[in-house]
Amino acid sequence: MTTTKPSVLFVCVHNAGRSQMAAGFLSALSGGAVEVRSAGSMPADQVNPVAVQAMAEVGVDIAAEQPKVLTNEAVQASDVVVTMGCGDACPYFPGTRYEDWALDDPAGQGIEAVRPIRDQIRLRIVTLLDELGVAVVGA
Repeated sequence: MTTTKPSVLFVCVHNAGRSQMAAGFLSALSGGAVEVRSAGSMPADQVNPVAVQAMAEVGVDIAAEQPKVLTNEAVQASDVVVTMGCGDACPYFPGTRYEDWALDDPAGQGIEAVRPIRDQIRLRIVTLLDELGVAVVGA
């Protein structure tokens, strides 16, 4: 294993909800031990305000994040690519680990519907950190 820290890219269509929440959790729970990226195949203008609110409830601030466009370079630079409903829009590179997380889309949903999605993402992040051999820090 290399001495560089692992890198993870989260991809969804708009890079405004699920992928932003996942990136926020991974950054917070890894304590900086993982390089975190997120992107979308068709990025929205802004991060979903309900996703921002749901994350703030658990002490993770993603309010300053901006949706970013998915690039081949971001995929190539990542050890793990986690897709969340982006279909075939994600480029494939041999040697990169891919996971697809089937999660409801928080777009257009109220806070009551987004909280369970947030909580599912957190559980998956904890599992991913364990698989990467990175200790969970924080809440």
